[in-house]
Amino acid sequence: MPRPKKCRWISARPGASFFKPQGIPLRMLDQVCLEMDELEAIRLADLEGLSHELAAKKMNVSRATFGRIVAGGRKKVAEALVVGKAIRIEGGEVELRPPLPIDWPGGPHGRGKGPWF
Repeated sequence: MPRPKKCRWISARPGASFFKPQGIPLRMLDQVCLEMDELEAIRLADLEGLSHELAAKKMNVSRATFGRIVAGGRKKVAEALVVGKAIRIEGGEVELRPPLPIDWPGGPHGRGKGPWF
């Protein structure tokens, strides 16, 4: 029996819950479901350019788990782009990451030492 899934930290809830190809009604499109932890992993690795080790710490998971999360998310996004599917963003065992204190070493981006970086 596998152990329970550890809750993953995300920095914010997404501003949109769907992305779709232009000009095709949503009801006519197949969808892929991108979980919020997968979106956060893609944001940290690809948009912010963080190493897997640092991004994993920000999400409160192991580096190996982070690698699996980001790989799964990238595959879903690639499928949607190549095949022309809508992306629905929802779900996953997530909670908002605790905010960093203003005087935390490394500033509000959490690049210093400590449990949140």
